[in-house]
Amino acid sequence: MSEIEAGNRETCQVADRGLTMVIDKGLGRNAFIDLIETASDYMDCVKFGFGTAPLYNTELLIYKINLAKQHGITVMPGGTLLETAVQQDVVPGFFHAVCNLGFNAIEVSDGTIELTRRKRTELIQEGKKHGLKVFTEYGKKLSGSLIDAKHLAQTFELDLEAGAELVTVEARESGVGVGLFDENGECRMDILDAILRFVPDTKRLLWEAPLKHQQVLLLHKFGPDVHLGNIPASDIFSLETMRRGLRQDTFEFGIREQQAKEFFYMI
Repeated sequence: MSEIEAGNRETCQVADRGLTMVIDKGLGRNAFIDLIETASDYMDCVKFGFGTAPLYNTELLIYKINLAKQHGITVMPGGTLLETAVQQDVVPGFFHAVCNLGFNAIEVSDGTIELTRRKRTELIQEGKKHGLKVFTEYGKKLSGSLIDAKHLAQTFELDLEAGAELVTVEARESGVGVGLFDENGECRMDILDAILRFVPDTKRLLWEAPLKHQQVLLLHKFGPDVHLGNIPASDIFSLETMRRGLRQDTFEFGIREQQAKEFFYMI
């Protein structure tokens, strides 16, 4: 795929279909190559989870970043890495490293630390100045933390105004006991309903939903084009079949894609 084709694919996906953000918690070279070969058409963003990026051999890290970008996929380090840079007062070094390595996006979050509104805006704008896509995240990572719908709405508006692409609703990589989900991973419907009251336009929200039943619920609530994140690499095909009505859980969606319809006439 040429760079132009990859760029066009990325633009079309952002505009025309729900985004799928995949979390990579340490895939090796061969596993990542297999992932790209089989599922690149169904991935919009790969996040190297938490602060894992510095743990890679530099050559391997750059290889993975470039391979994803060649297929029109946005690549970013986890928000915890930027939070660490803020805590250690090395934010300029963070942006220098991110750009030199070839990342084309960052995540601005305060799941572990506290960010003032001014600092959060500065980080978003700094990312934009470096030519990076900026995704932000709302919510704390501490077990039992809940989403304050009114505060989310305020943060949402100010983040987008500062230049954020999407605002992610925190659920960690487990999807259990934090944010929208209770200790059993079930959706707190009262919180979801409150979010919808305060944020009526959910097109710019991305919901972390690592568990299948969470994905099913959000697909039914918002439709096949909902933006979903922290999807395990092993679950990309599963999620895509549900988006397209090719699995029992969302069979009522019907076959939505010409590609799927054409399959029946291949042989």
